[in-house]
Amino acid sequence: MAQAIEQSNTVIMCMSEQYRKSNYCRAEAQYAFQRERKIVPILLQKQYKPDGWLLFIIGQLLYVDFNKYEFSRAMQMLHNELKVELMAETHTAPVRPKEDSVVAHSTTYISPPEVLRSSIVSENILDWTQSQVQDWLLGHNLRQLSRLFAACDGRSLLYLSKYMKNCEPQQILDLLEADSVRRLNESISLIELSSFHSVMHEKKKRLPSMYSSNT
Repeated sequence: MAQAIEQSNTVIMCMSEQYRKSNYCRAEAQYAFQRERKIVPILLQKQYKPDGWLLFIIGQLLYVDFNKYEFSRAMQMLHNELKVELMAETHTAPVRPKEDSVVAHSTTYISPPEVLRSSIVSENILDWTQSQVQDWLLGHNLRQLSRLFAACDGRSLLYLSKYMKNCEPQQILDLLEADSVRRLNESISLIELSSFHSVMHEKKKRLPSMYSSNT
């Protein structure tokens, strides 16, 4: 168990009352915490709220509730969480090898987020699928909004941005807060919301004619 943790970058923690009561699970979780491994919690038991040592371990980490969503949706949300962790691992300047050196295992190289975004997401927001919207949001580290906007495509994203610009700020905040509490059981992050508004503004500035003609 210890060897498996040492060889891992991320540990998925399957939370339930039985998990909390297990001495083996506690030892595994605490060892992962001590080794500073990234922890991605998921909730498997209905109406269970982490407490005791388990609450201390997960702190304020976001978690996926497999009881609240259909399995396929919950798995997609878990995939998004893991994707964020993967992108965080690669969000550093790559070390360039010398020109005469040979890079082994080149098929395992993971592109930085900027490369992923440019190769996956089309410049035309109206063409974006739900999956491409998720890639774009996660690429800008908007983790909570990627979960809240899981059903949004590019056109929906543009309409939302337009509402945020033209409607009363408090009205928009109240509506998003209600959605976030209902869907994610957590309050909306004003920092993420501000970042979203900023990156959408920059995106639309680069595509003024397309945006003005379609929205």
